[in-house]
Amino acid sequence: MSGLEVASTAGVKRKRDSAKAARHISKDKVRRKTSSSDDEADPQSHILRLETQILESRRHFNNIATLLQKARSKDPKDEAAVLSAVSLCRVFARLLSAGDMKKKKGAMPESELVIARWLKERYREYIELLLKHYLKSAEASRQSVALTLLMRIIKEESNAERDYNWRHGPLPNLVETLLFLPESHAIRNEFGENYLKQHDDLRFATFATIKDVLDSSFHGSEELIVSANSLSMLLDLGQAPGAKDDVDFYFTNAAKETKSIPAQKARAQEAWLATLRCPMSKEQQKAVLHGFSHQIAPWFQQPEMLMDFLTDAFDMGGATSLLALSGMYYLMTERNLDYPSFYQKLYSLLDEGILHSKHRSRFLRLLDTFMSSTHLPAVLVASFIKRLSRLALHAPPAGIVVVVPWIYNMFKRHPACTFMMHREIRDPEIKRNLEQEGMEDPFDMDEKDPMLTDAVESSVWEIESLQTHYHPNVATLAKIISEQFTKRSYNLEDFLDHSYTALLDAELGRESKKEPVVEFEIPKRIFTAEEGGLNNLGQLFTQVIGPSAT
Repeated sequence: MSGLEVASTAGVKRKRDSAKAARHISKDKVRRKTSSSDDEADPQSHILRLETQILESRRHFNNIATLLQKARSKDPKDEAAVLSAVSLCRVFARLLSAGDMKKKKGAMPESELVIARWLKERYREYIELLLKHYLKSAEASRQSVALTLLMRIIKEESNAERDYNWRHGPLPNLVETLLFLPESHAIRNEFGENYLKQHDDLRFATFATIKDVLDSSFHGSEELIVSANSLSMLLDLGQAPGAKDDVDFYFTNAAKETKSIPAQKARAQEAWLATLRCPMSKEQQKAVLHGFSHQIAPWFQQPEMLMDFLTDAFDMGGATSLLALSGMYYLMTERNLDYPSFYQKLYSLLDEGILHSKHRSRFLRLLDTFMSSTHLPAVLVASFIKRLSRLALHAPPAGIVVVVPWIYNMFKRHPACTFMMHREIRDPEIKRNLEQEGMEDPFDMDEKDPMLTDAVESSVWEIESLQTHYHPNVATLAKIISEQFTKRSYNLEDFLDHSYTALLDAELGRESKKEPVVEFEIPKRIFTAEEGGLNNLGQLFTQVIGPSAT
């Protein structure tokens, strides 16, 4: 009896338990249906609930995988994807702060090690998701979100570790990803403006990553993309730090090696040299040369390493040669580098087209700067004066009105060259021969070395001949060579921006004091006389057309 009772009792209990379980299952189904409908209506509340559960108890760590799955959605209209990515950033920031993802000192239970390894694996998945899925997205909003979240993670990592090593964090991967993005992506500018320019440690780490990436091997067009992006990032950095106080803004705790200005410049020099070794377009070379003196050279501890780049740029000709010479001049004057052939290269740019070029004003500005020293040899200065005088004979009026004041300033600056304007011949016989037969110009126009042209033995007869130029402004300006040098010097900026059209408009707009004389006697008739018959012009015209008419 007892065994049956027990059996029957057990059967009753099983029936009650199964009925109770059925009721629980039905309640769970209703709860799931309700929650799923709520999630579809408000995904933000669902994501916040998952995040809250993770932070409340380890039992809900699997919610991390759920959020990762939601964040992987490629649908641009899926709000839950971005919300999940932001939520995961907060979750991992809390885990990093609590130290749940690293091995603690002392013996740890196997279960704790398994959890830590699992969290680190999900953390790597999250970083990879931001780098490859969000940062490379075609949507600017997702790119900006990815950059902000990655920088927040980098900040939290550095705060969680006393001796943070940025080489093992997401920063190098972030910079490398930015370097490989197409040039049209604006996220690099956001990274440069908001982070790179503001923080010395991030700049230091970026220099190192650029060098490492450019030193690695590339495939196809990747080298052109990476070199162009690295050049853009480096040019946007601005001026180099000049004093120790300038290196005092840090984003992470890895700031020990970045506090030294020599260390900063050493890394910058390596990054710049790696970039300059890459192939560049003509426009990129011009961009480098434009910012050479204030954006590039100050970052170098050994500026002589830039001479090869400047020499190659000079050989390209045109405006690139002018900019390369400007860089060379900066290194000579500011860094005390010796470049003996500088003025020979400058002299070679004075060809037949320089005064007709659209870069004429820029060249003459640089030429005036290069020739500003009063310690230049008179023989050298005379060669430049004579060559420009010769080129002015075939130059447009807008070019001549710059050359003449420049020559005037050179004569004022180098009195030893004034013999080219007036040289007195004391030997009567030589003077008589010159007056009767003249002389051959000793200046050698084909000589490439300005120290060997014999220009100082010549004269500026070309400028005197311009005193009869067809343009009245040019003729008047050329007469300053024949007058007393009472004016101290001319400001070239007053002449550099003249054009032929501007000179013509100024002449046409000038008010005349009296009407110009066209004809002293206004005729009433052209071919016939008033008393009848043909006049002299009519008779001449008849003689010209008569034979052909007959």
